[in-house]
Amino acid sequence: MVQETILQHWILTDFAFPFLLVFFIVFALLEKTKVLGDGKKQLNALVAFVIGLIFITAVSPTLVLANFIVFLTVSIVVLFVGLLLWGFISGGEAKITDGKVKIIFGVIIAIAVLIALLVILNVHNAIFDFLFFESWSKAFWTNVIFVVVIAAAVAYALKN
Repeated sequence: MVQETILQHWILTDFAFPFLLVFFIVFALLEKTKVLGDGKKQLNALVAFVIGLIFITAVSPTLVLANFIVFLTVSIVVLFVGLLLWGFISGGEAKITDGKVKIIFGVIIAIAVLIALLVILNVHNAIFDFLFFESWSKAFWTNVIFVVVIAAAVAYALKN
């Protein structure tokens, strides 16, 4: 049977860790943007403290954050392995200097975060059912595919 450590206690995982994460992120953002003025560390800390306390009093955001942290850790491992493989293939430092590659990676990351949030918030089934299992969805997706194919053909013809 798995032993529970002090770091896995419900007080830490449900209250302390989410509070500290929100506190430090809000404090860092307030310090970086200087919204409340220069040299106002105490005011920034107090505002971040209050926002952190408000955050942990709501159950739903805390659960979303806990589930999102799991996604984030898995994503970091996948990203590390991908960059490691890219380094092996390229034979040097893995630098992304091409603008198109940056845009592609940005879109992939945005899609992954959106899918993760939909799964964490448990709305992905409703959205999937709405898009693909309604009475109108078959005709809609047929028309979408038709329009995309026509647009691609026109774009290809005008390009040449």
